[in-house]
Amino acid sequence: VQLQASGGGLVQAGGYLRLSCAASGRTFRGYTLGWFRQSPGKERDFVAGIIWSSGTTYYADSVKGRFTISGDRDNAKITVYLQMNSLKPEDTAVYYCAASVRVQVPSYGSEYQYWGQGTLVTVSS
Repeated sequence: VQLQASGGGLVQAGGYLRLSCAASGRTFRGYTLGWFRQSPGKERDFVAGIIWSSGTTYYADSVKGRFTISGDRDNAKITVYLQMNSLKPEDTAVYYCAASVRVQVPSYGSEYQYWGQGTLVTVSS
């Protein structure tokens, strides 16, 4: 499985960004795909997840109502998006996409087998 995250950048508070995660190498049937983030000196936190086959989504409380996870398929590749609206300075972090099959608890990073490289999101006040 290959995961390629992109879309990070610098944005002012109140602005928006859309992150993309291009995933390939599997059909992803039965997979959960997630977004996590990590700020300097802090632990990696769950942001959002989606069960690919059902479309069921999960969100951290801190981003509910502001972020939306979604995805689409183009032949053998799927792309998972994280639309981030009403961004706050505390959303500043490196964002990572992750994927795994048979995830029991989507918010547990330890359950994900595959990780992409991060993309930096910086929100200025």
